[in-house]
Amino acid sequence: MTLKVHLLHMPGGWSDETLADLQSRLDQPIEITVGDKLPDPAAYDILIAGRPSRAQIEASPNLRAIIVPFAGPSEETRSLLAEYPNITLHNLHHNAIPTAEMALALLLAAARFIPLGDRLLRQGDWAARYDKPTEVVLHGQTALILGFGAIGQHVARLCQGFGMNVMAIRRNPAAPLPAGLVVDVFAADELHALLPRADVLIVTLPLSEDTRGLIGARELALLPAHALLVNIGRGAVVDEQALYEALRSRQLAAAGIDVWYNYPQDADDRSATFPSQFPFHELDNVVMSPHHGGAYGVAFTEQHRVDDLARLLNAALRGEPIPNRFDLSAGY
Repeated sequence: MTLKVHLLHMPGGWSDETLADLQSRLDQPIEITVGDKLPDPAAYDILIAGRPSRAQIEASPNLRAIIVPFAGPSEETRSLLAEYPNITLHNLHHNAIPTAEMALALLLAAARFIPLGDRLLRQGDWAARYDKPTEVVLHGQTALILGFGAIGQHVARLCQGFGMNVMAIRRNPAAPLPAGLVVDVFAADELHALLPRADVLIVTLPLSEDTRGLIGARELALLPAHALLVNIGRGAVVDEQALYEALRSRQLAAAGIDVWYNYPQDADDRSATFPSQFPFHELDNVVMSPHHGGAYGVAFTEQHRVDDLARLLNAALRGEPIPNRFDLSAGY
């Protein structure tokens, strides 16, 4: 069978080199068209699009699957696809490794108050050496990973490498673990029982109706006072005001945040947009990162994007279920 695929443009584009690389990884050639202009006639079986429109979905009577070429389909895409139950939605896990490494970078920076020391030393001030907050040594500590998909599993491997004990929460706690991982996995309804045991809470969850505000004032209060929080999932999974107040009052020792509550709306806003309505930037116990955990545009990420995309297309070519199916009802 001939599999027809249309790739819509995305930030950074699909270069000739990228397309050639993709074709080289396929089990057999497929018919690929590229561009915002749809082929005429539109007869593609699979549409690869970051934010597909209704017109693009309905243009091809053969469309059976949409692949979003990054980790998290937008809320608009999820709402739109709910109207087309015969079309499956899939995403890519190519950014799992760099995002997991960002989680550990933020965790280390928060645990050792590295930004504070850096900022003061640039002014000739050594106060962070002699009069500093209590630092956390990660070895022997317990990390609770909230969300245990591809990213969460890579985070677990890195935590194990630091000698940490790892717990995780996921939708199906009975699912088998990848080889080499030693993790205690629990269901979501055990969150409140697990939080007091966590020295570190790492959030890797996508945003959905069920996860929005999942970590609020009550949940933060259940963490030990020395606990650290890292969020590389979506900002709104953690209640904005509750997180700020917990950090400001030192109820929470420190946090590393890569995902936020307020983003620039256009290029002009990029140099004058604070990421929250609350002044996180005034706090010494928060490490702030501008949502680049997935390292988009880095050669490593693009190579893995092509790898992951080829894996999905090869499964479709063989008539197998396409991997990485997004569960619209669960939101991830």
